[in-house]
Amino acid sequence: MKYILLLFILLYSFNTFSQQIRPTQAAGIYKEINTLKRLPKVLYFAAHPDDENTGLLSWLVNQQYINTAYLSLTRGDGGQNLIGSEQGAALGLIRTHELLEARKVDGAKQLFSTAIDFGFSKNPEDTFKQWNIDSITADAVWIIRKFKPDVIITRFPPTSAAGHGQHSASAIIAAEAFKAAGDKNRYPEQLTHLDVWQPKRLVWNTFRFGSTNTTNENQFKVTVGQYDPLLGMGYGELAGVSRSLHQSQGAGTPSVAGTTTEYFTSVLGEPIINSLFDGIKLNWTDLQRSDIDQAIDLLIEQYDFLKPDLSIPNLLNLRKLIRTLNDEQLKKEKLSAIDHIILSAAGFMAEMITNKSEALAGEELNFQLNIISRSTSPLSIQKIQLPSDVKELNTTLNSDSLTSFNFQITIPNDAEIAEPYWLKYPQKSASQYNVKVDSLIGLPLRESPLNAKLTLYIQDESFEVSVPFSYKKLDPIKGDVVEPLRIIPDVNIKFSQSLFFQKEGSPIKLGVNIYSHKNITNGILTIKNNDQILSSLKNINLSANTDTTIEVLINSDKTKNFSNAMDNSLKAILEVSGKLYNKNQELIRYNHIPTLQYFTPANTRLMSGDLKVKAHKIGYIQGAGDFIPDFLRMAGIEVTILNDNDFSNAKNLAEFDAIIAGIRVINVEKRMPHWMSILNQYIHDGGTLIMQFNTLQDMSTTKIGPYPFTIGRDRVTEETAEVQFLDPNHPLLNYPNKITTSDFQGWVQEMGLYFPTSWDKQYIPLFEMHDTGEEALTGSTLYTSYGKGHFIYTSLSFFRQLPMGNKGAAKLFFNMISIGKNEKKKL
Repeated sequence: MKYILLLFILLYSFNTFSQQIRPTQAAGIYKEINTLKRLPKVLYFAAHPDDENTGLLSWLVNQQYINTAYLSLTRGDGGQNLIGSEQGAALGLIRTHELLEARKVDGAKQLFSTAIDFGFSKNPEDTFKQWNIDSITADAVWIIRKFKPDVIITRFPPTSAAGHGQHSASAIIAAEAFKAAGDKNRYPEQLTHLDVWQPKRLVWNTFRFGSTNTTNENQFKVTVGQYDPLLGMGYGELAGVSRSLHQSQGAGTPSVAGTTTEYFTSVLGEPIINSLFDGIKLNWTDLQRSDIDQAIDLLIEQYDFLKPDLSIPNLLNLRKLIRTLNDEQLKKEKLSAIDHIILSAAGFMAEMITNKSEALAGEELNFQLNIISRSTSPLSIQKIQLPSDVKELNTTLNSDSLTSFNFQITIPNDAEIAEPYWLKYPQKSASQYNVKVDSLIGLPLRESPLNAKLTLYIQDESFEVSVPFSYKKLDPIKGDVVEPLRIIPDVNIKFSQSLFFQKEGSPIKLGVNIYSHKNITNGILTIKNNDQILSSLKNINLSANTDTTIEVLINSDKTKNFSNAMDNSLKAILEVSGKLYNKNQELIRYNHIPTLQYFTPANTRLMSGDLKVKAHKIGYIQGAGDFIPDFLRMAGIEVTILNDNDFSNAKNLAEFDAIIAGIRVINVEKRMPHWMSILNQYIHDGGTLIMQFNTLQDMSTTKIGPYPFTIGRDRVTEETAEVQFLDPNHPLLNYPNKITTSDFQGWVQEMGLYFPTSWDKQYIPLFEMHDTGEEALTGSTLYTSYGKGHFIYTSLSFFRQLPMGNKGAAKLFFNMISIGKNEKKKL
């Protein structure tokens, strides 16, 4: 599989966001020439990463040669992470790049709106309480007017059959955007940059998911999945490779050989009669440019897979024909496509590399520009334009001979730090990013602002190629690694902890970590809560390239009015010579995506008040990744991550006041069937086990607790849902902290998920809750005693609440881990 994946990444490596300019393989060039001949465009429309029908995308791109893009309204920010602890925007960044890797395989383009995935919702009404439908529709209209699709295909219907409120909302937005994109009175502010565009039709790609079947034989049908000898597999097999790149979702998908049927039903616009592309201009002859069709047909007929460079003279002639088009956007798109083809046919490679991964604005770095052409048609370099210099040349490259140029380049003083464009500014709301440059809307990433811009000539035709500034290193396992050069700020600043605990009536000592790449003189460090200044330290003097922790003491009288998880956020700002620094660099590293850089504000949360915990030593079984071990350590509790050696017998676990199983541990830890027998003995001997939620997918065992219960799909998505106590006197609600209904205020995203639906009579349910208009659910938290000990199964989303500093959630969680210490009440 790794070999196959490498093949397809190379096949589509000549793309906008590559760090190196590398040629497409010969089979890919052939496909790109065929795509030049086709004029229709398709926009596939859904809500999340992994919603796309990769089998259909693969067929459209590779068999029909259709310019196809997938618009995912969100970046998957609200999901769960099976490969690490990143949540929220960081998870969305991971999934953005997973989608880009998937598109390298299936060949489609990738687009996004500014909507944020805020988690599961049960219907579109709930979704549109979070999403501003007009604002997200405006994004979709912008993307349609810019991409100009002839056909829009939705993955989901606007009904409950979509299975997720954001799914059905995506269909509603698609229909509204379809109608608005061609109306000059809708979103007229966009028309200073774009023209109106009316797609020919909007269709729904119906489906069969589990027990939900929305297909029928009266719908329009297309056969997909055919074997493609240029790929060495069928499109269903290709789709499995593509979809399996959604690793953070655990979306490994089989590569299924053989043909299958896709079903479609018309929604808006002209109905389908014979083809998805009925009534659409399919080729150049339909545009009265049969000369272009004939030129492409000649290229296809004479194409030599072993010597693609022999096609360059005919490609150059075709390029001249395309330049005569009157439609400026079509001309621009097809010229861009044929330029890629010509340079690939020439075997052209270029890279602009340095041996430093990071740089400051104003810093001088050594770069090497490496260029090579492998072609019988000579390629010459006329000019190299750098950020502050232009090098005029007239150099003809020797075929298959690497040419290198060395430069000392000063990074511009006004160079912006390298960060995802949608994370540059504070969000518009909890459910929408704030993108202030309209031209960026829709793009998966911003193109590199730092490039070597080359002017090349092949015969009498000139080409402009931007080669991004890159960092290149030799990894002993991976070989060459080429990644974007990361521009970083002069100063990184963050609190030493993301959460601090303050005892009631006592001052709190905060640590602020500062790393400066330059000497700092007379800096001012300010700690704020909203606009209130809590502390200001002057005369901060620091040496370059040193880590420094500054301790700041905040008196309790300044924090006594902080409310639970609402106004408990503190921010640190360092002022140096009038310039403010308040961001910290974060790096994400996984093998299946490049190193990712983003920045988080220098914020922390303060949890103050009378919080009691009686447990002091906790064992933790890691699940899919969450913040809870760090949270407990910040609370002063000793946490040990358990491994196989700890489960040789229950006596090894006796030292722990409680053991906590991480989220989805039954799904991701395949040793749990053996470990559960040891854990049950630990409980019986007097221990406490808290098991957090699991899903039904790939369970390693169904024997989760000392008594049987069944996990379902029930959840409460409304974080404001009313909670009723089924047994108010239960010790879990009274020791060591008194729990009231107010402790469920200020929760975020959801109350809980994957509640048990049935359970043994030995279990005591503690809470009742429900979403609006639905039946009450009582399975969010189950308790049972077993032998001398305690077992708690909780589907409450502590993994989201505790990082936000929710005091009520912390009180309840502390009660759970402390229940074994309660000697006052008999359970």
